[in-house]
Amino acid sequence: MNKIITIMIILLMTLTINISNPEAKKVQTSDLPTYFSWRDINNTDYTTPIKNQAPAPTCESYALCASLETLMQYQTGELFNPDLSETHLYFYAGGTYESGYVNIVDAANYLIEHGVPDEGCYPDPKRPFDYPYESVEGWENRTVKIQEWGWVDHDINSIKNALIQYGPLAICATFWTDFYYYKDGVYKHRWGEHAGGHVMTMVGYDDSEQCWIVKNQAGTNWGIDGWLKMAYDADMFAEWYGVGTGIMYIDGVYGNFKPDVPKIQIEKPENYHTYIFGNEFPTILKQLPIQKSAPRIIGDLTVEIIAENTERVEFYIDNELQNTDDQEPFTLDLQTTQGLHTLEIIAYKEDSISKDVVDLYKIF
Repeated sequence: MNKIITIMIILLMTLTINISNPEAKKVQTSDLPTYFSWRDINNTDYTTPIKNQAPAPTCESYALCASLETLMQYQTGELFNPDLSETHLYFYAGGTYESGYVNIVDAANYLIEHGVPDEGCYPDPKRPFDYPYESVEGWENRTVKIQEWGWVDHDINSIKNALIQYGPLAICATFWTDFYYYKDGVYKHRWGEHAGGHVMTMVGYDDSEQCWIVKNQAGTNWGIDGWLKMAYDADMFAEWYGVGTGIMYIDGVYGNFKPDVPKIQIEKPENYHTYIFGNEFPTILKQLPIQKSAPRIIGDLTVEIIAENTERVEFYIDNELQNTDDQEPFTLDLQTTQGLHTLEIIAYKEDSISKDVVDLYKIF
């Protein structure tokens, strides 16, 4: 009987400790490693490739999706390169280009209630303006959700703990003119005017350089191939949504990580590129009165796509069917008039579909 009573007392003490100390499951400050990154967990990089949100102000949804994609790979232990629809999350959670943002709290709550589907449900058309939007039918069955989210205090040890415990963090930052020109080293504001606010994804830290390791969504030509080393004392953390600290964690990621649907990507023409009789060049004259990201086309061009898990493909220009192709490689000889047009490609597999879209400008 005395042994049973002793066991009950120990169990009760353990329960009391867990209730009174909600931080008990966190790594203790004295145990924190001097380096940690989701780009190097036992020599495995669980992050997904750098993206480019331009020209739209969709940083909140891009940062949250980058966190989700990393955790999806970590949970499965497989590098399958998930690609979530940032534009779906942005618009469906209430964002507009006119306002210039989506409230990150609304976006996080949307992830709890509805989740975000894969990119094939709602590809980013790279438009700098609001427009009618709708994800493909059945997107609700292709979503990834979270169970909860929360704020992280600004002190260094709290951020380190959160990175290790929860995964990559969405960080709200304020920045200055010199941030646009960052190329290498550890960033800390040194010159220029205050330029605005931005949300990025923090994936780790390095005590040897006294910096946070941050993933931006400005393409690979910015920073260190798209990445940023941000000084511990850079004083960039900001909060402009009215609540919280501006450093957000997400937890309890679940859902349809790998839906059995077609995957489609327009490889040519590519945004921010110019094509002269099929030859590709980075767009230089971006100041012309042409939609900023739209590829410019001079002469003939063959549309090229990457398709996986696909039975047939339909090519549309301005919502008019141009061709149906059920044999790889799926291509289209572009025939259209001068001016701005929308190229949309729909891939089919049985009853499921996925899309990709690009606005293009035919010069002649």
